[in-house]
Amino acid sequence: MKKVGLNTFVFESPPVMEDCFTIVGKKEGEGPLGIFFDKIIVDEYVGAKSWELAESKLLSLAIDELIKKIQIAKEEIEIIVGGDLLNQLTASHFAFRDLDNPFIGVYGACSTFALSTGLVAMFVESSSIRYAISATSSHFCSAEKQFRYPLEFGNQRTLTSQWTVTGAAAFLLKPNDGSKKPKITSYTVGKIMDFGIKDANNMGAAMAPAAAFTISQHLSDMKRDLNYYDLVLTGDLGYVGRDLLIELLKEKEIKNAENLLDCGILIFDPIKQDTHAGGSGCAASACVFGGYIYKLMIEGTFKRILIAPTGALLSPTTVQLGESIPVISHAISVEID
Repeated sequence: MKKVGLNTFVFESPPVMEDCFTIVGKKEGEGPLGIFFDKIIVDEYVGAKSWELAESKLLSLAIDELIKKIQIAKEEIEIIVGGDLLNQLTASHFAFRDLDNPFIGVYGACSTFALSTGLVAMFVESSSIRYAISATSSHFCSAEKQFRYPLEFGNQRTLTSQWTVTGAAAFLLKPNDGSKKPKITSYTVGKIMDFGIKDANNMGAAMAPAAAFTISQHLSDMKRDLNYYDLVLTGDLGYVGRDLLIELLKEKEIKNAENLLDCGILIFDPIKQDTHAGGSGCAASACVFGGYIYKLMIEGTFKRILIAPTGALLSPTTVQLGESIPVISHAISVEID
């Protein structure tokens, strides 16, 4: 591993993304990508007594099903890195409390998929770790309850608001063994930015500048343009954020910015499903990449992907204090031979 430019780490022996497992809720399963997810749950409580424990159970299921899919013992997992949206990483801590595996909890809000996977890739390449997992989750109901209003309140959602994706995803990484699987080739670390936006119901506008910085910094560090990649994805900007991102990248004289796609747009049908500005949440990028893009890479549709999820680093307390919203975006490039 070597550092290139200001913010990017390049893996000289790129860790292999051996496999993944994705679970989504009923609404996500009814969307245009429904057939690609590994499991769709109908009961969004997942048999638990609260939304928070339901999210935790989703994450636990994703890990268990991934391990079964790979056909390895739990004891062979040498480290798990993961996080979620809830206070004190509640979903992750309760999901992994019964696992006897080393665990690192990380908080990047909706950017957690890239954050955790990039860190796992660093562990895998720089040590003798054989198997490692990155995982993340989000749940519409637990997120609404924490950041906005409990569902029982029945408030009207603004047109700029996004629908937090209910789901979880887990990815198993291992050292490069020459296998024909997607590999993590680089990891661009973002920086916290704040453009003074205070509207917690307009995450797209708040997060777009972070995505613009990280994507442009990645291209500068790697001395590339967008054409190097078959697909450049953001995680959860939705329609509002994606339009703003395109304008910001054009200001930076980055060509073909209009070709960028967003996971929060892909996961829901804008006509049949009322999600206003699109999807968001940790599970948006993780489930769209793991359920859809990863499979297309295996099939040979895409060879080079850059995915840059974004995270709004607010809390209910900071919103009530009238603080603006700090944001961040991390990016990973995934390539297959």
